[in-house]
Amino acid sequence: MELIEAIKARHSVRTYLNKPIETAKAATLRAAIERINQDNGLNIQLVLDEPKAFNGLFITTYGQFSGVKNYLVVAAPKGKEWEEKVGYYGEELVILAQSLGLNTCWAGLTYKKIPGTFTLREGDIVHCLIALGYGTIPGVQHPQKPMERFYESDGLPPEWFRKGMEAALLAPTAVNQQKFKFILHPSNVVETKTFFSPWGYTRIDLGIAKYHFEIGAGKENFTWKI
Repeated sequence: MELIEAIKARHSVRTYLNKPIETAKAATLRAAIERINQDNGLNIQLVLDEPKAFNGLFITTYGQFSGVKNYLVVAAPKGKEWEEKVGYYGEELVILAQSLGLNTCWAGLTYKKIPGTFTLREGDIVHCLIALGYGTIPGVQHPQKPMERFYESDGLPPEWFRKGMEAALLAPTAVNQQKFKFILHPSNVVETKTFFSPWGYTRIDLGIAKYHFEIGAGKENFTWKI
């Protein structure tokens, strides 16, 4: 499955079948996790066959989970830069999982930390968990908001930018808040901004959206503004 196809097929799934993840698929995920951790300083870990983290903890009806036994623990140091990395590389694993036929859902609040299931380095915190497995349903797409609300451009943007925005708007964000904007500057330089949200998680959301944007737009067509 091509990455853009996986992005379009991915929807948040909160209810899962009692079906284990096959050894080969788990090995593929672990190899990608090891590469991402080594290259980017993150501390992502795969936890399999552990049913307690998502069991019996509801904060809102929006965040209820059922049947989750497999998940990614996404840990890293504190800070906005790390939060963006958490979103970007966590979503890389989400899209990999989708390409393997697995369903996923980001979880920022509705989980419990189960002692002994993961380890933290000095200075690490758990930023979020990502539920993983075979969903009871494939999930549904949220209604799309107008693209023009999420970008700025001096004139009509080029096709590559619009494709990037189409992919970015498919990115999962906390309570579907989408508190980000992409700004096209001369020489194909793209800037991003986030806006206040009482829910938080805006930098993680931005990292997820930037990963989607790169896949849709093609990294060869632009550079990020530093």
